[in-house]
Amino acid sequence: MAIKPPFTEVEIPKAPSGFYEGYSLPIALISKISMTLLVLWALIWPLGANGVLSQVNGALLVGFNSFYIIVVGLFAFFCFIVAVIPASGKRVLGREGEKPEFSNFSWFSMMFGAGLGVGLMVYATAEPLGLWGSNPVILTGDAEANTAAAVESAYRYTFAHYGFHAWAIYVVTGLSLAYYAYTRDMPLTIRSALTPIFGKALNGALGHLVDVLGVVATILGVSVTIGFGVSQLVDGLYAISGMEWLMKDLDTKPVPSTVGLIVALVVIMGMSILSAVSGVGRGVKYLSNLNLVLSLILLLTFVFFGSFVFAMTTYATAFVDYIVNFVSLSFVSYSTPAYEVFQQSLPAAIKTLPAAELEALSQKIYATGPWGTLQAFKDGLPEVLKQQEGFDATAAALWKSTEQGRLFGWQSAWTTFYWAWWIAFSPFVGLFLARISKGRSVREFVLGAVIAPALVCFAWMTILGATAIDLELSGVANGSIVAASTTAKLFVTLGQMLSGGFLSGITIMCVVLIMTFLVTSADSGILVMNTIMSGGATETGIKHRIIWGILLTLVIGTLLLAGGGGLDALKNAMIIGALPFTMIMALMCIALASALFRDSQREKGGTAQPATQPAE
Repeated sequence: MAIKPPFTEVEIPKAPSGFYEGYSLPIALISKISMTLLVLWALIWPLGANGVLSQVNGALLVGFNSFYIIVVGLFAFFCFIVAVIPASGKRVLGREGEKPEFSNFSWFSMMFGAGLGVGLMVYATAEPLGLWGSNPVILTGDAEANTAAAVESAYRYTFAHYGFHAWAIYVVTGLSLAYYAYTRDMPLTIRSALTPIFGKALNGALGHLVDVLGVVATILGVSVTIGFGVSQLVDGLYAISGMEWLMKDLDTKPVPSTVGLIVALVVIMGMSILSAVSGVGRGVKYLSNLNLVLSLILLLTFVFFGSFVFAMTTYATAFVDYIVNFVSLSFVSYSTPAYEVFQQSLPAAIKTLPAAELEALSQKIYATGPWGTLQAFKDGLPEVLKQQEGFDATAAALWKSTEQGRLFGWQSAWTTFYWAWWIAFSPFVGLFLARISKGRSVREFVLGAVIAPALVCFAWMTILGATAIDLELSGVANGSIVAASTTAKLFVTLGQMLSGGFLSGITIMCVVLIMTFLVTSADSGILVMNTIMSGGATETGIKHRIIWGILLTLVIGTLLLAGGGGLDALKNAMIIGALPFTMIMALMCIALASALFRDSQREKGGTAQPATQPAE
C-alpha cells in the first residue's frame, strides 16, 4: 500500500503592506504585547513580580521536575538513534548533492558561540567549583565537599550539564526545522516541525500559538544568557578599572551593582542591534570567528600557566565516569516527599517534642536547602534536642530523613534549571543551527552539533575549572575562588595564576571575549525572532530587528530591577516560559521520527510527494 505524500503547504498569512509588511500580524503582535506586559509588570510592581514568579516557578518545579529530567534524557537518545540508523543518518538536509553554505570552521564557530559562549565564560570555573561543594554524591554522604574525593562527582555533573544532553536539546529543534525546510521546502519556522502530526491545522491559531511560544522561549532564554554575561562583564571591567560604582557590597562579597548592570546592558545591546542589522552572513560570522580565536588564546593561557596535567587527568577519569553513569544521569529524578510522609519518617526522639515545637521544626527542615552541611544542620537544631542523650545519632537520623528533599532541591536548582535554560534557548539556537546547516547530512549534523561541541566543553571545563580546584586544593587560593561570586570566579582564578601586565592583558582579552559572545548571542537571537515572526524568512526588515533589540533590552533590564539587581527574576521567568516549549519539543521528536520513517518508505516505493495531500 502506497504511503500518501506529506503535507507541506504551511501557510502563514503575512501583512501585504504597511509597517508589518512581510510579517505575520498574529505572531508579531501577540509576542510584542506579551513581552510589553511583562516589562510593564516588572517595572511598575518589581517586588510583586519577583515574588509571583518565584512562587509559580516553585510550584512548577514540584510538579514537573521529573518531566524535565526524563524528557531531556529521551532527547539525547533520540539524537543518537537517528544518527546511527543508516536510512536516517545519511539523509542530506537539502537537495541531493547540495554543498554546505559555510566552511567547517565558520559553521562550528557560529554554532559554538551562539550555543554556549557566554555560559562557558561564566561557568568555566563556577560550575566545577559549585558542584565540588554540592552534588548528589556529597549530599548522600559518599564524599566530603571541597576535597579531592569530591572532584570526580563534581565533574560527572559538570559534564552532564554541558555535555551531550545540552547539545541534544539544541539539535532536536535544529534538526527538525532544517529537515522540513531543506528537504520539503517548508518555512523555516517552529510550526513546520509539527506538520506530520497536526497537518493543515497549523495554518491557523494552533500554528500561531506554537510560533509565539517559540518567540517567548527565545526571548527568555536569551535574556538569562545575557543577564549572566553582563554580570560577568561588569566583574571584568571592575577588575581592570577598579571603578567602585560598578559594584556593591565591596566590604563583604562584591557583586555587580544595578547601575553597573544596566549601563553594561545598554552598551552591549546597542552593539548587538548594530550587528543584527548587518545580518548573519557578515556580523555574526565575523564575530563568531573572533570568539573562537580569543577562546583558544584563553584556553592556551590555562594550558601553559594552569594545572594542565591535573586537568587532563581529571578529563580522562571524569569522561569515563560520565559515560558509565550516562543512563542514570539521563533518567534518575528526585521529588519532594509529601509533608505527611516526611513527618512519619522523622526519628522517634524528635516526635517526643511538644506539638508546636515539632511542627515548627518539621516546617523548617522540610525545606532544607541542598547546600547545608551536617554540622550546620546540627547547629541549627533546637537547644532542647541538643541537650538530649544521643543527640549526634538523633541529628544524623534526622539529617537522613531530609535526604530526599535535599536531592530534589539540588536537582531542581542545578540540573532542571540547566535543562530549562537550554530548552528556552533551543528555538534560538536550533533555528540558528538550521539556518547555517543546509547541505549537511543528519549524521554530520548530530556529530557536529552534539558530540564535537560537547567534547570541547568538557576540555574547557576541565582546563579552566580544574585549575581553580587545584589552586584551592593546594591552598594557594586559600578559599578566595570558592568565596567569589559566580560571575567573578574566572577573574579571581586568573588573579591567582598570573600577575603584572600579562594578567591585565588577559583580563582585558576576557572582557572583549565576553562582549563578543554577548553580542553574538543577542544579535543571533534578534535575527531568529524576526525569522519566526516573518514566517521563516531569512532576510527581515531592519526596523523590526531594531525594535526587537530594544524590547529585549527592556525585558532584561526590568527583570534585573525586579530581582534587585540579581538574576532570580530572570531565571524564574525563563523556567516558567520553557515548560510549554518542552512539550512542543517532545512532539517534534515524534513528528521527525514519523517523517524520517515515512520518507524512507516513500523512497522505497517511489512515491511522489506533491504538496496537496493530507499530512502523514
